[in-house]
Amino acid sequence: MRLPMPSAAASAAVAVTAAVAAALAVLPGPALAAESPTTSSFTISDPRIKESSGLAASRIHPGVYWTHNDSDDGPYIYAVDSTSGRTVARVTLTGIGKPRDVEAISLGPDGQLYVGDIGDNRNGTWDHVWIYRFPEPRQLGDVTVEAAQFTVKYADGARNAEALMVHPVTGRVYIASKDENKGGLYEGPAELTKGGTNVFRRVAAVPWVTDGAFSPDGTRLTLRGYFTARTYPWKDGLPEGEGERVDAPWQGQAESVTYTPDGATLMFGAEGEGSRVIAVPVAAAASASPQPGAPSEAGSTPEPTGSFGKGALVLAGGLALVFGAKRLLRRRSS
Repeated sequence: MRLPMPSAAASAAVAVTAAVAAALAVLPGPALAAESPTTSSFTISDPRIKESSGLAASRIHPGVYWTHNDSDDGPYIYAVDSTSGRTVARVTLTGIGKPRDVEAISLGPDGQLYVGDIGDNRNGTWDHVWIYRFPEPRQLGDVTVEAAQFTVKYADGARNAEALMVHPVTGRVYIASKDENKGGLYEGPAELTKGGTNVFRRVAAVPWVTDGAFSPDGTRLTLRGYFTARTYPWKDGLPEGEGERVDAPWQGQAESVTYTPDGATLMFGAEGEGSRVIAVPVAAAASASPQPGAPSEAGSTPEPTGSFGKGALVLAGGLALVFGAKRLLRRRSS
């Protein structure tokens, strides 16, 4: 969901966008795509997929990833073959209302896909959001399926969210709110119900999150934002500690992440027509984070330098201006 901006704010946003684009243009290729020859990155070639906002690896169709557009599309879920980047199925959902702001998709241990219509860029306008659920199709091709629709509310009030994760062992659904100050991880009920409201309760604080995914064995939770990603040990229904830094690629509008079915690789996606899904091996992706206050050790990851460092700083500053402008506009309009 996008908010209209006054002309002055729009002009500022255009200027910021130009600066961000210029910064990204000077970033060297290897820094943008941290790949290894053994991984399988791919480009989504379907022109209908302009805002890929979620990603889930199929368990019954090797090399296939489920995705969807952010908004202004319809009740559609796409299956993309990573070997070619082509769409091999489009699922049309029935039995639900008109999707509002679809932000995430996750595959549960029950073999069903969970779709999170959970976005709320107005940060509290909508007092409820929805989750759609339907069985992963066993045959690939364009098909219409009836989905279950679940109404969701948060125990502590409405909020914006872009990450929905289904635990691969317990089947419990989690949502991570998106907040530039302090987000939260919300736990759903043991079983979702269609007959009433499903209340999600905050169980942990999380950083600024645009998507997340559990490892296939359920022992790790990876959360990503625009600039960083971290993997947390998962124990007793909670993420532990500060997590480990993940070398997620720079992707501009970084919106999605999922594990490959074997758990060996993280797949990072982004919005935009012809967007690239970048594979990062798990063994090479995580590096232990120092404890707060601990001195840096020799051989630790250096601060960004050269054109990449400058581009990253400009990108961070540009996005900070954008979000600051949005917050100011929200205050003026309230």
